[in-house]
This record gives sequence, structure tokens and C-alpha cells, in this order.
Amino acid sequence: MRLTRLASSFVFVMFGAAVAPVAAAPLLLPHRAVYDLKLDESSDRSGITGITGRMVYEFNGSACDGYTVTFRFMTRIDTDEISRITDQQTTTFEEGDGSSFSFVTRSFIDQEIDKELKGNARIVDGKTDVMLEKPEKRELSLAKTQFPTQHMIELLDKAVQGDTFYETSLFDGSEDADKVMTTTVVIGKKAAADKGDSELKAIETLKEAVFWPVDVAYFDLEDGDEEPTYRISFKLHESGVTRDLVMDYGEFSMTGTLVDLSLFDTATTCSR
Repeated sequence: MRLTRLASSFVFVMFGAAVAPVAAAPLLLPHRAVYDLKLDESSDRSGITGITGRMVYEFNGSACDGYTVTFRFMTRIDTDEISRITDQQTTTFEEGDGSSFSFVTRSFIDQEIDKELKGNARIVDGKTDVMLEKPEKRELSLAKTQFPTQHMIELLDKAVQGDTFYETSLFDGSEDADKVMTTTVVIGKKAAADKGDSELKAIETLKEAVFWPVDVAYFDLEDGDEEPTYRISFKLHESGVTRDLVMDYGEFSMTGTLVDLSLFDTATTCSR
């Protein structure tokens, strides 16, 4: 069951073509966002009768100093027979120019450690070299891609330019950190939050309430999958803040509602 992607968008998000020059990158807003999670839909095959939880996403850094993300994703998953508490804790660091990415993830089920993943990846000679330390030492050579923050920068650039569809790729250290995911991105028309927006209070600290509706589908083409492994829809603000999340895993989906947003001091821009 894959419940960890978001963030990534953004982190969330996320992709891989040529990295944009740092001087041209949009200024991502350091912030801490808290989302309430709940079950949206589920099929009989999934066996899931309910999901509740909370996700906390904290983004810090700059193009000069690199970008740090801390991410915690906790859910209570109910079936007819059992209830389980899952807890994923992730910390990542990405160089400001997108050349390297390190990640540590610890996953718990009912407060017992289930999995620990630690490693780093680097773009070298037209490929992505991955060096894992946990659960065991392992080296991989994958296709050249992008890491999460550069993916977000690319997405924002595409949105500002008025692009509505593109395809790219992403390595974010999720799952077993051994694959590059192919992604397709659909960007809707820029809009403004209306008075009935349920997240309006949470975003009142933002100077801008306009956003783009975004849909990202993730494909594992290495396994020959023609259908997306999962997809994420969200509202994306110019600052990089994401909200109104819908995470669709095929047999079930869940929503993430932004309930609290704290803004940090904006990092100083730089050029290289």
C-alpha cells in the first residue's frame, strides 16, 4: 500500500529534464503545512472502511544553501477486521542546483519499526547514481532525472508560462529508492480562492490566494504499467504551497485538507 507520495510535491512534489538555472528559479516560500487526512473513496477489493490521519510538511532553504524537507505522515487505517496506525517520518536534503539528494525514512506500524531507508543520489555523467546505506548497502545506476525541489521549480515555471500538459520523471527516495518514476502533469487555468473555499482561513497568511489546479500521474514504466500507479491532484500556489489534496491509489483514495500554515523567514536569493 503506497501512502507516502506528496510531498513531494510537491513537494510534494518532483521530475526530470534539464535543471533550470538557479537564477531563473521561482522563490519557494519556506513554510510548515499541516493537513488533515481522511478516506475519500474505497473499493470492496481494498477492504478499507476508513482512513483518518494527519500530514505535516516543513520546507526550508534556498538555492544558495540547498533545500531541506521534513515530512511526517500518520494514518489510522480501518478494515472490517483490524485497525492499524502507520507513521512515516522522512527527512531530505537537496542541493540548490539539483545535483544531489539525500534521504532518510523511518516507517512504523502500530509504533513498531517496519522499515528504515537511508541513502543519497547524485546526477553524474547523464545518469542518476544511487548509494543506499539502509536497509543494506547497495549501489544503483538509474536514468537521469530530477529530484523533488527541482521538480517543483519546473512545475511552477510551466504553470507561469501557461503550459497545460507535459511529461517528465522523478526520483524522490520513496518505496525502495530503486526506481525513477515517469510522470504526466496536467495544469489547469489559474484561479482565485472564493469565499466558500474551506481552506481560506488556513491560507490567509499568504499574500496571494490565486492557484493552479494540478494533476500528476505516476507511472512505473520499467514494469510495463500502462495505468498510473497512483495520482495526486492539488491546488498549487506561486509560493510552492500546495493544498486541497486528493491522493488516488486506484483501489482507494484519500483527501488532505490544509488546516494550518506557518510561514518562515524568506531565504535570501543568490546567483551562481
